[in-house]
Amino acid sequence: MQNDEVIWQVIRHKHCSFMSKIETGIFCRNPYNVTGICNRSSCPLANSRYATIRDHEGVFYLYMKTIERAHMPNKLWERVKLPRNYEKALEIIDKHLMYWPKFLVHKTKQRLTKMTQMRIRMRKLALKTREKIMTTPRKEKKRESRREEKAEKAALLDKSIEKELLERLKKGLYDEIYNYPVKEYNKVLEKEELQLASEEEDEEEPEIEYVEGYDELEEEDDIEDFDGLAIDRNHGDDDNSEDDEEAEPRTRKRVRKESAVASKKIEKDGPVAKLKKKARVLVEVEHEDGHERLKAVQDVA
Repeated sequence: MQNDEVIWQVIRHKHCSFMSKIETGIFCRNPYNVTGICNRSSCPLANSRYATIRDHEGVFYLYMKTIERAHMPNKLWERVKLPRNYEKALEIIDKHLMYWPKFLVHKTKQRLTKMTQMRIRMRKLALKTREKIMTTPRKEKKRESRREEKAEKAALLDKSIEKELLERLKKGLYDEIYNYPVKEYNKVLEKEELQLASEEEDEEEPEIEYVEGYDELEEEDDIEDFDGLAIDRNHGDDDNSEDDEEAEPRTRKRVRKESAVASKKIEKDGPVAKLKKKARVLVEVEHEDGHERLKAVQDVA
């Protein structure tokens, strides 16, 4: 037979692996202890009739121990699953612990309330978002800064070497063929193509020129007016055509001399003199009947 008093005397005064003594009191680390305090009434080892509540992955169970199953360690505890509803769980505890000591019934209900409150708090904390403060040690920061400085220096050195090699290749210092990296070679080709494209665009841009626009129009208008006068004169002189035939060679020589003198003056004075001085126009009229040609010179303002 099991004697609870003997077991308690041995545990209390000699040795217990679940006992923990601290300044505030003596506590029990046994998971089946209903209060967590090391005393005679709440010790799960020294009481042959005992009840408690345990949590398995968010589900509460009522554990009960009786003296009839003391000789079967594998069936020592009877387990009953409790519902998530707090009131229904209390009803099940009252039903299974109807004839048990009032102390155990009260402590099991008290443990159930504490565990339900703890579960509610855990849910709220899980839903609540919190800021995590992450600390970075100084050694890692210094190490990263050193690596950045070294990488910058290496990049500058690579660029300077690349420029120097390109300049030497352009000058023709390397006569033989060397194995040049494909990526760098493609970069150089792309840069040269972009430079050629920009130069071609610059060459294709049209140049703007400014030209005098009214000189030709004025000369054409003056010639048209003078054509009409020459034709009228020729109609009036049809009767005296015989006299004009004799005077033709003389007039031709005279007109040639005057035109040559005028061209020389224009070359000396330049384009400005064309506007200031009067220009002489040579007009030649041809008639179908007489196949005669008349030349006249007139001053144009």
